[in-house]
Amino acid sequence: MTFDALKPQIEELFSNKRHLLKLDDCLLQVCKILHENVPHYDWVGFYFKNGNKNELKLGPYVGEPTDHTIIPFGKGICGQVAVSNKNFVVPDVSAQDNYIACSITVKAEIVIPIFVNGKNVGQIDIDSNTPDPFTEEDERFLEFVCETVAKILS
Repeated sequence: MTFDALKPQIEELFSNKRHLLKLDDCLLQVCKILHENVPHYDWVGFYFKNGNKNELKLGPYVGEPTDHTIIPFGKGICGQVAVSNKNFVVPDVSAQDNYIACSITVKAEIVIPIFVNGKNVGQIDIDSNTPDPFTEEDERFLEFVCETVAKILS
C-alpha cells in the first residue's frame, strides 16, 4: 500500500467522528496501520516527554517488546531527536556511536519529532530489520503522521 493510500486512514483515526477513542487507542491504531502496511516498518512506536523530566516515556507501540520504556534526553536516536528537534534517519544503526540496541535484528531507524505549538512533545520511532530502507518519501509521510497526531494533542 502506498503512503498516499495510508494518509486517509491516519486522518480518519483523528477525525471528529472517532472522538470516542482514547488518544492511546488512536496512537496504537496508527502503529498497527503502519506496521501492517509498510513492509520495512518492523517496530513502530511513540515516545513522549515524561512530564517535566528530561526524558522520554514509551507510549503505544507495535512490534517486539522493548526494555527501553524511559530514554534520557540525548541518549540513543530518540534521545538525540528530543534535544535536536530534527528528524533523524539512520541507514545503518551499527555505524552510530550513540545507538541504543533494542534488538540484534534492527538494521535501521527513523525518528520524527512531534511538535505542538512549536514545542517538541514526542516522536514516532520506526525500526527496520532491513538495511537502509528509509527514503525521503518515508520521511515526508512520517512528518504527515506527526502533524496529524499533533493536531489532536494541541
